[in-house]
Amino acid sequence: MSGPSRTGDSQPQERERIVETATRLFASLGYDATPLHTIADAAGIDGDAMADLVGDKHDIYLKVMERAFLALKAGQDAAFAEFTHDQAGVRRLADRHLDFCVTHPEVPELWIHRWLGDAADVAGMEARYLRPLLDRVTDELRDLVAPNVGLDEALWSLIWCVRGFVVGGVLAPDGQMRGPHDAQALRRFRTHLHLLVDLMFAPGAPR
Repeated sequence: MSGPSRTGDSQPQERERIVETATRLFASLGYDATPLHTIADAAGIDGDAMADLVGDKHDIYLKVMERAFLALKAGQDAAFAEFTHDQAGVRRLADRHLDFCVTHPEVPELWIHRWLGDAADVAGMEARYLRPLLDRVTDELRDLVAPNVGLDEALWSLIWCVRGFVVGGVLAPDGQMRGPHDAQALRRFRTHLHLLVDLMFAPGAPR
C-alpha cells in the first residue's frame, strides 16, 4: 500500500493516528492477535512509513500503554482532588474510576487482555504503569479498610468488578448482556459498587 507523501508538519498527526488506531485494535482484538499490517491498513499508512514513524509493534504497544497510563493518572489526579478521608470519599473514588472506565473503555480492555495472557512477551507494564497508581491509592486508604479485610484484595476486587462490568456487562433476566451503555444496568451496578465499598471500607468496624 502506498501512502501520501509526508511532511514534518504531518508526522505528529500521523503518529497520533497510528497510536489511536493501535489502541482500538489492541483493545478489541488483543496485542497478539493484531498483525502490524492490520494497524497500518486501518490507519491508512504504508507499513514502511509507519515503522519510520513509530517503530515496530512492540514500540507501538509501549506507546499505547503509556498513553493509557497517562489518561488513567489524569483521572486519578482529578479524583483525589476531591477526595475526603472517609467512607464517602472512598465511594467517590470508586465512582470516579467507574466513570473513567465507562468514558475510556479501551483502558480496561487493554489491561484485561493483558491479565488474560496477552502480550506476555512485553514485560514490565505492571511495575511501570500500575504499581505507582496502586501505591497512591494504598497510601490514602490504608487506615480506612475494615479490620478483617486485606487492602490489596479489597482494591483488586473493586478493580476487577468495575472493569469486568465495563468490558463484559452483566447477564440480564432476558438473556442479554447489559453493560454501561444501559442506563438501568449502570445505575444498578453503581449501587452494587457502593455496597462493596461500604462492606470493605468501614473505619472503626469491630475486629
